[in-house]
Amino acid sequence: QVPVVESGGGLVQPGGSLRLSCAASTDVFTISAMGWSRQAPGKQRELVAEFTSGGTTNYADSVKGRFTISRGDTQNTVYLQMNSLIPEDTAVYYCHADVKYFDQTFWGQGTQVTVSS
Repeated sequence: QVPVVESGGGLVQPGGSLRLSCAASTDVFTISAMGWSRQAPGKQRELVAEFTSGGTTNYADSVKGRFTISRGDTQNTVYLQMNSLIPEDTAVYYCHADVKYFDQTFWGQGTQVTVSS
């Protein structure tokens, strides 16, 4: 098992910014891909942004130009900088890490982001 922990959610006004952090706790196993998804009430979970196993980045069309995914000093940490937030961004944001050794995706518990005035 590889624990994945997110932080940084909260309440923000429309037009504001938040930065989410995610850390996968492993110094042994290689992480092939890592990223963020979100799930709003009554909706399916959707991919927001990710670093793929090929080293590229993917973004949902709805967040392009507003959100930026970045890596920390190690492969085990990623951030999601969210700017120009709108109420439709309100959701629980989940971080995931794909671990090659297990051929499995590990998910965090999620962090709530609420955009409201």
